[in-house]
Amino acid sequence: MVLKGAGESGDLPFGGRLRAELGSPTAVVPLDSSPRSRVWRVELAGTPAVVKQLVADPEAADRYTREVTALRLASRATPPVAPSLLATDPEHHVLVLEHLEHHHPAEDWLIDHATTLARLHATIDPDAPLPTWSAPTPTDADAFLRLAHHLDVPTTPGVQDELNALLGRLRTMPTTALLHGDPCPGNDMHTTAGVRFIDFEQSSLGNGLVELAYLRIGFPTCWCATAPPPHLLHAAETAYRTTWLTTTGTTLPSTTDACVGWLLRGDALVPRAQRGTIDHLAEATTRDWHWGTATARQRLIHRLGVVSELTADDGALAQFGLLTSAMHARALARWPGLGPLPTRRP
Repeated sequence: MVLKGAGESGDLPFGGRLRAELGSPTAVVPLDSSPRSRVWRVELAGTPAVVKQLVADPEAADRYTREVTALRLASRATPPVAPSLLATDPEHHVLVLEHLEHHHPAEDWLIDHATTLARLHATIDPDAPLPTWSAPTPTDADAFLRLAHHLDVPTTPGVQDELNALLGRLRTMPTTALLHGDPCPGNDMHTTAGVRFIDFEQSSLGNGLVELAYLRIGFPTCWCATAPPPHLLHAAETAYRTTWLTTTGTTLPSTTDACVGWLLRGDALVPRAQRGTIDHLAEATTRDWHWGTATARQRLIHRLGVVSELTADDGALAQFGLLTSAMHARALARWPGLGPLPTRRP
């Protein structure tokens, strides 16, 4: 089968170290890939496995360390939440993984996705050699306020104060979760034994709310942006919170701050390779572009709508809520004809 994050064809990087540990691979088949990795399906003593090599670039060593560390942390969960890590070759940034047989997800796939995500988040180790999740910055907030100006929506003096307080709250959230980094449709394998996540190259230590927010804000780092129907969204969020409480004994606050954080990030309108280059919020006012299942403006309008609803009764973000509501209405009027995000995953 084809796995997301797979690679281009070429010589299998399976050297003496791996052969001594696992034997010689047979039935080697290269799989489709992102530009950042190469992946093969192989058989080891007749059992399917996956060989993944992080492609050499300035970030390869960091991505390799993140993935190996996250997989080892995730292995603590029962039932499993990720493929087993069978062996590694640090010198060549190679991982050998359990092969997962993916099946077409059910209509209510988001519930199992959210449940597994909660159990993954709960495998935290505060001493793990992973970076801490990076919150949005004042630069992101300034870019968002410029977007309001581009949309001809005035800002009130209280908005800046609310944004400053929000950034502080996001920056100081407890780092109580192992974050996947890109928990999207395609990185969740729906197997007969349950959902398991793959591709942990962007994992970090952080707060699970920032990834629980993916469900409501439209999977902001993903090519396959979706907006699940309200009843499914509610059931999935409830499943996450119930699983987190059962696993950790603690409850979680609202995802409002986390959703606002994703709205502020202009880089969440483009693929990873294009992030950190320009002000993408400003760019979206002059042109639209497709990324996967939606355009940049579709993504932006969805996020504005979600945040305006969440902040309608939020005293800490009252002025910001009025601003986003006005921006949402102005964006809909300026860019008519844009449909909503798809409700179904590809």
